[in-house]
Amino acid sequence: MLPKVILHIASSLDGRITNFPADLELYYGLAAQWNPDAILFGSATVLAAVRDNPALEVPPEHVQMFTPPKDAKTDPRPLLVIADSRGRVHCWDAIRKWPYMRDLLALCSSATPQEYISYLANRHIGTIVAGNNRIDMRAALTELNTQFGVKVVRVDSGGTLNSVLLQGGLVDEVSVLIHPYLAGGEPGPTMFDPVNAAISGLQVPLMLRSTKVVGDGIIWALYSVRE
Repeated sequence: MLPKVILHIASSLDGRITNFPADLELYYGLAAQWNPDAILFGSATVLAAVRDNPALEVPPEHVQMFTPPKDAKTDPRPLLVIADSRGRVHCWDAIRKWPYMRDLLALCSSATPQEYISYLANRHIGTIVAGNNRIDMRAALTELNTQFGVKVVRVDSGGTLNSVLLQGGLVDEVSVLIHPYLAGGEPGPTMFDPVNAAISGLQVPLMLRSTKVVGDGIIWALYSVRE
C-alpha cells in the first residue's frame, strides 16, 4: 500500500524556493499538523544544507553515532528518509543528531555504487533499494509502508524530487506557503522543476481546498492533486 504523500513548500510570490527569507518557524509549525511517519528529502536538498552549514560536511565520527536508537520502533518522531541514488550524502552521522527524527533511512537504486551501500551498512543506515538506473519511487514508498509502517510522508525537497513524485502520480496534497517577496535575480529553483526530458511538459491539475493568511502576510494554500 502507498502512503499518503504531502508536498510542503515555502515559496516567494514569483514561485522561487530560494533567495528570500522564508519563515521557517511557521513552515515547520504548520508541517507538524500532518503528524507524518516519515519526512522525505532529496539529496540535493541535503547537500544545499551542507553548503549553508559546513560543519555537517565532515563531522567527527564516533561509534555511538553509528548505533541506531534502541527505541526507534516506539519513538513517535518521524523517520528521516533521503533519496540518494548517486551516493552523494556523506554527513549521516551529523544528521543522526538532529532532534526531530527517530532514525535514518536511505533510498537507493541498483545503480547506486556498491561502496556507498557498504558505507551505509557500516553506519547502520537502513536502506531500501528500488529501481534500476534511478530510484523507483512508487516501489520505494510501498516498501516504506510495508517494512516500516509509514502511512504519511511529508516531502521537504526541491523541484526535481517533487516533479518525479508528481509525474508518478504519488502526491496526494500540495501545501504552499506563499511569502510576500519577489525573489527575482537569476533563474533559480522552483517548487516544480522537471529536469527529465520525459516529463518536461508535465502539467499537474490541482483542486484548491483552502487558503488562509498566516504569519506576516503569508498565504497558506492547500491543494489536492486531481486524479
